[in-house]
Amino acid sequence: MASLSLRSSLALPPLPSEPRKLASETSIHGSLKPILVSGSPPTFVSAPNRRIVAQIVVDFVLGLVDEIVVFIFDASACPWRTNVELIQHLFSVGDLHGDLAQARSALRMAGMLSSDGQDMWTGGDSVLVQVGDILDRGEDEIAILSLLRLLGIQAEGNGGAVFQVNGNHETMNVEGDFRYVDPGAFEECLDFFEYLGDCEEEWDGAFAGQRQKGVMARLALFRPGGPLACELAQNPVVLKVDDWIFCHGGLLPHHVAYGIERMNREVSQWMKGSPQNDDNEPALPFTAIRGYDSVVWNRLYSRDVDDMEDYRNHQIRSVLEETLQALGAKAMVVGHTPQMSGINW
Repeated sequence: MASLSLRSSLALPPLPSEPRKLASETSIHGSLKPILVSGSPPTFVSAPNRRIVAQIVVDFVLGLVDEIVVFIFDASACPWRTNVELIQHLFSVGDLHGDLAQARSALRMAGMLSSDGQDMWTGGDSVLVQVGDILDRGEDEIAILSLLRLLGIQAEGNGGAVFQVNGNHETMNVEGDFRYVDPGAFEECLDFFEYLGDCEEEWDGAFAGQRQKGVMARLALFRPGGPLACELAQNPVVLKVDDWIFCHGGLLPHHVAYGIERMNREVSQWMKGSPQNDDNEPALPFTAIRGYDSVVWNRLYSRDVDDMEDYRNHQIRSVLEETLQALGAKAMVVGHTPQMSGINW
């Protein structure tokens, strides 16, 4: 068995400075403007001329993933009014929960991943946002994280981008809550721990490798300050791409008042193990990750509206509109709650 000591010497990638240009102005569409990213971890993204493609998302969700909900405040901007073949894509995928085969199938269906088994980015200058819960339930969690990192590197070279948003299962694992871990995922952690040693603890080279099968002793990986906790610390809990909001459970007005950059920064610092309290321990970012109405646990928007009274639906709609208006946004995309009849618009 691999040793569970270490990782203070591991060369982890630094978080990006702000703002930064993620992609060059040269793309497959010629005049497409570059993607600009602000925040550490990323919070605000300017990706001009990319649009949500409703047809792709609907087909993909109905077939493969049952936990994505899209709320549109500005009905005049409904994505199905656009011409799919003439626009660039802003694509979102929901909870993948360690299912590498389905993750690949979804990305291929959306035109983001090669079908030759080489795991190559084929999305050109598209933007992909994964809205959390890669961890738990399945046994290929680290492999999916590695795949998305690899695709992000390739996408950046083609004028595109890949972003991940942390969900409640990411934060649960950093807290040491392994109730939903598949037995195969523990084996994946042990194998990856040994694999990383073979790579002489060079994180980028090990983590972005196409053929490695994620692995490492889970507690050493995910504890605050652990290698995979630091990897997750690069991701926000809330991401705004132009006028679209992406989060796992749902954003509420008091979250906006607290500050989405502040929440992202606090979750990131906690995951990195940065001391934030009098006991020199990482402080739990309660607003973002604790409680039924936190960003990663909230289910207000994703309930089955058919079972609610009209007045209740109106109240929820009002909360949504207040939240979106406060951020200058027109729509919110969330995962977290299974939508058994397909995508919920």
